[in-house]
Amino acid sequence: MSKEPSSNLESAMQMLIKTFHKYSGKEGDKFTLSRGELKELLLEELGTYLGGSSKDNEAVEKVMNDLDANNDGEVDFTEFIILMGALTVACNDFFLDSKTDETPKEGESAEKKN
Repeated sequence: MSKEPSSNLESAMQMLIKTFHKYSGKEGDKFTLSRGELKELLLEELGTYLGGSSKDNEAVEKVMNDLDANNDGEVDFTEFIILMGALTVACNDFFLDSKTDETPKEGESAEKKN
């Protein structure tokens, strides 16, 4: 990946790869995320979306159990990408719903909505 990305999508793909490897391998296998590494990644990189509450450990456990398809106690890159895809879909749905909520009803002006 020495070639510079030429599009936003290529940049996003490179960022996903770099972010995964930034956290993987601190404990054990350098190609997987342990529970601790996954928790650190989620809190550091997605803390705004996750909310950063006292339920962090429960959330990480649930994410880990849902992602760890082969039950090896670690999340590999494929399993990580499944998480990123699911979160991206959830965010898209949220923003589409928000946009729909803001759309003025028939006969109502946009100014009236605000």
